[in-house]
Amino acid sequence: MWVNDNGMLRQTSDETRVKFRTSISKEILDQLKQLADQNGTFVNYLLEDGMKVVLQQDAITFNKDTRPKDRIQYKTTYDKQLLESVRALASDHKLYINDVIEYGVQFIDAERAKAGQYRYRIE
Repeated sequence: MWVNDNGMLRQTSDETRVKFRTSISKEILDQLKQLADQNGTFVNYLLEDGMKVVLQQDAITFNKDTRPKDRIQYKTTYDKQLLESVRALASDHKLYINDVIEYGVQFIDAERAKAGQYRYRIE
């Protein structure tokens, strides 16, 4: 992101985002990459949108027996507060964070997710 500092633009990193590595289904990740390309956004912004919807719901209906077998490691950045809320929700429901992330994929709305240009915003 860019910061307007007395009329001068200065590039800086977004302190509200944290790096996070998780395991996610390769099939889901490939689908999200296509969706992100079609809508001019990034996979992590799509995942964040799904996680926000999950946090707004009262309950999670997740069957641990249906966990995907094709999980691969995926590293990206997420909003710090959102990730902490997801971590707490996963702990409360005795799930892993990647389970909550994958569960949230079904609620993603690409129109609602942040645009790819969001990372180049000026504050």
